[in-house]
Amino acid sequence: MFRQLIHIKAPLLSLIRCQDRGTKVGKYNLKVLASFFTTSVMAKSKFEYVRNFETDDTCLRNCYIVVRLDGRNFHKFAEQHGFAKPNDDRALSLMTRSARSVMEELEDIVIAYGQSDEYSFIFKRSSNWFKRRASKLMTHVASQFSSSYVFYWKDYFGEQPLLYPPGFDGRVVLYPSNRNLRDYLSWRQADCHINNLYNTTFWSLVLKGRLSTTQAEDRLKGTVAGDKNEILFSEFNMNYNSEPLHHRKGTSLIWEKVDETTTKQIKVLNEEKEVTVTKTRKRVTALHCDIIGDQFWKEHPEILEDDGC
Repeated sequence: MFRQLIHIKAPLLSLIRCQDRGTKVGKYNLKVLASFFTTSVMAKSKFEYVRNFETDDTCLRNCYIVVRLDGRNFHKFAEQHGFAKPNDDRALSLMTRSARSVMEELEDIVIAYGQSDEYSFIFKRSSNWFKRRASKLMTHVASQFSSSYVFYWKDYFGEQPLLYPPGFDGRVVLYPSNRNLRDYLSWRQADCHINNLYNTTFWSLVLKGRLSTTQAEDRLKGTVAGDKNEILFSEFNMNYNSEPLHHRKGTSLIWEKVDETTTKQIKVLNEEKEVTVTKTRKRVTALHCDIIGDQFWKEHPEILEDDGC
């Protein structure tokens, strides 16, 4: 080290003596030395101009950032893995577990909503995660979700093998007001109801009514919600409103504060005593309820930030 330093041409401040060999070396200005040792690492190259091709994808401030993931070609994935029709509770639970993993990783997500093979993650308006870069947010959510889906597969499907890794595509949408965000989530829950009512009726016709898929499609052409409810009730003795809530309403994930109580042993005047300690922490909670009406939002006002709307 010292032998290297005496060959550097830099401002000499004073002379010091190396105690082990008695060699005279220079004590140099630290800024000059730092510059010398980092120049080779930090040096610009002639190729660095390619960075100028990157586009600015910073999300507009004061807007909710919504990242929505959708399963890629999940009809084929569900068929090859033998998902139950019209709803496979193992698959739905795995989707929710993967979404929880995303929320626990990115605490600025104030609510997530999922149904079928999709999940929407809403970042609070004031979030500055990844400097609000859309590509960073989307890729992080997608990669965390996808890896979690594979990681937790056995927890829900047991020894059934995962034949190939699933794929999820993502998009980023900004919503400037609370009303816009609520309308977005209402749209996704309405979509959940429409799709689930159709699928429940369709697969009842196929699995219980012994129709072919083509015949079931023809039977449902031009029908409205009332017609489908009538088919379920009159032909299969099914009341659609009695179907599981997570099938009809989807799943909403929110942060809730919970109290955790533990006991600890402490010493007081050389005597051990047992004391109770209560700590409050946040955890992700799954709800299966209506989020279109006002009741949900009155019960969870912390989700929305005041915007005067």
